[in-house]
Amino acid sequence: MTIYFYQVEQPYGYFSNFSPHPVTLDGHCWPTVEHYYQAQKFVGTPQADLVDTIRQVPSPVLAAKMGRDPRHPKRPDWEQVKRDIMLRAVRCKFNTYPELAQLLLQTGTEELVENSPIDTYWGCGPNGTGCNHLGKILMQVRQELAARRESYSVA
Repeated sequence: MTIYFYQVEQPYGYFSNFSPHPVTLDGHCWPTVEHYYQAQKFVGTPQADLVDTIRQVPSPVLAAKMGRDPRHPKRPDWEQVKRDIMLRAVRCKFNTYPELAQLLLQTGTEELVENSPIDTYWGCGPNGTGCNHLGKILMQVRQELAARRESYSVA
């Protein structure tokens, strides 16, 4: 059975990057994975001041809006690094919160799909044929957590 997630208040909402689980990366506490991800678009750019501004905005919705604003050019290597940045942030989230790691592990080997009605890169998009990269990252992190748990039980 495929597990779909999207909004924080829905089942499996803790898989969302908007879930209220702060992460500490690059020496700063980020309110959500979304804050971190959106801010990374501007690292090393002439608009690098946006990194700290995005970190401090009160909601992940606002962080996403600022990060997606076409008036702010993204770093030139963004398309090459964005999946690794997302993986790093998601991995941090699930390694920081044991209860979330347990919930992720409880999904077993089920396919995880971000049921975004608009995002065909991170989610499945409006017709279900999107790339679902966020779901794939979550499944990768789940596999890493399971392997680590297995190595502890063997030792």
